[in-house]
Amino acid sequence: MHVSVVVTTYNRPDALRAVLVGLLAQRDRDFEVLVADDGSRDDTRALVLGIAAGAHLPICHVWQEDRGFRAGAARNRAGAAARGDYLIFLDGDCVPRPDFIARHRQLAERGWMVAGNRILLSEAFTRAVLEQRLPIHAFTDAQWRTARARGEINRTLPLATLPLGPLRKLGARRWQRVRTCNLGVWADDFRAVNGFDEAFEGWGYEDSDLAVRLLNYGVRRKEGGFATAVLHLWHRENDRAREGENWRRLQQRIAAGTVRAELGLDRHAMA
Repeated sequence: MHVSVVVTTYNRPDALRAVLVGLLAQRDRDFEVLVADDGSRDDTRALVLGIAAGAHLPICHVWQEDRGFRAGAARNRAGAAARGDYLIFLDGDCVPRPDFIARHRQLAERGWMVAGNRILLSEAFTRAVLEQRLPIHAFTDAQWRTARARGEINRTLPLATLPLGPLRKLGARRWQRVRTCNLGVWADDFRAVNGFDEAFEGWGYEDSDLAVRLLNYGVRRKEGGFATAVLHLWHRENDRAREGENWRRLQQRIAAGTVRAELGLDRHAMA
């Protein structure tokens, strides 16, 4: 099973660098990286190309014009270019630990998507991590306990790895809390639902919509917590002007049992 990691980014090359460094430190090296760039400036392109030049795995920069928050379209462009059997969606401010790919591979199962979770870093700690280029992807449990005691992260429990077995499938029909900052899905399932719906522009619910349509297609949700937690760097909240409109659109999809995106992956099949 070949894995493609789709990393979404927008004008935050310092955070993206930390994410790519974490991916290059993975114990499992059988994967490719596609940076889904929602219209960043040239410094992001330069960063990606520079890291890719010395990397031991393929790293591709997939850019689109900046026309506001269009994360779904950026992910679709990268997803259309991906060669993997399995897609892992990761945000460009979510740093993976060295076993991230291995744990996702272990949990991957036909007919299921894997919804991972995250640890939130404080604003001050995030600033220190980025300015000092701290290798948080390689922090020990003791270092994280210290960070928690200092209030630098919100919790440590998700950093534990637990063999939950059948418990991972208890929320099989639940779309809530499925976030594409950490989500594994089979590429053919992603294609079957036509990827992200680009009708969701602006912040809000494009990942929930994908989860709902995957569930309607027959894919079930497996819990990726206590195995795949990522380290979420602090950022200011996005503009939520479109949140209400996107929420209403999501509720319509739930009521209608929609499977395929209206404006989706097939728009980029020949890109």
